[in-house]
Amino acid sequence: MGDRHNDLNGAYYGPSIPPPRKVSHSHGRGGGGCCGCIGDCLGCCGCCILSVIFNILITIAIILGIAALIIWLIFRPNAIKFHVADAKLTQFTLGADNNLQYSLDLNFTIRNPNRRIGVYYDQIEVRGYYGDQRFGNGNVAPFYQGHKNTTEVGSKLSGQSLVLLNGGERKDLDEDLKSGIYRIDAKLRLRVRFKFGLIKSWRFKPKVRCDLKVPLSSSNVTSGFQFQRTKCDIDF
Repeated sequence: MGDRHNDLNGAYYGPSIPPPRKVSHSHGRGGGGCCGCIGDCLGCCGCCILSVIFNILITIAIILGIAALIIWLIFRPNAIKFHVADAKLTQFTLGADNNLQYSLDLNFTIRNPNRRIGVYYDQIEVRGYYGDQRFGNGNVAPFYQGHKNTTEVGSKLSGQSLVLLNGGERKDLDEDLKSGIYRIDAKLRLRVRFKFGLIKSWRFKPKVRCDLKVPLSSSNVTSGFQFQRTKCDIDF
């Protein structure tokens, strides 16, 4: 009995308790997270599907970029060149009612300098502007332009249109009326396709702008001035 009481006088904590086991929350047979495996996509929250779609889009973009680079290296495309070869203005009169009566003939030269690239001009719309005001438009019939070819096309802008000029534009018109030389902008809206051998590209919509100084044919003031062939700016 004495020995038994002596044992009870010491500190006694009982048998040791093992630490709690960590519970692993896993989804899918592989034990990975939601996006751990493509085979588990259907059983996940959808993030795997988004990841796969994103990777596919990135791959397609890379393939298209490489293809475009290869085509460029093979064909070495050069920019198409637009010029206004001739312009004839026979009427440009703004009435008191802000109706502009106009008659303008424009002749363009379009140069395709490429040796292996043809161009389909599906649409060419010519618009006439004075300042920021559009006063008329015309169209050129669609055509195909072969390699290293120069094509001449023409368009006539004629009729009357309501044109509301601001103070600065009216001052410019008064100056042009005195000099007999009119500052007119011709803007072209195109729809073109390129032909690389047997391959045809999708449609492009470049914009062309030609800043012109056109003498009025009936004016006596401009007897010494002739229209100068003008290069146009093209923006793809």
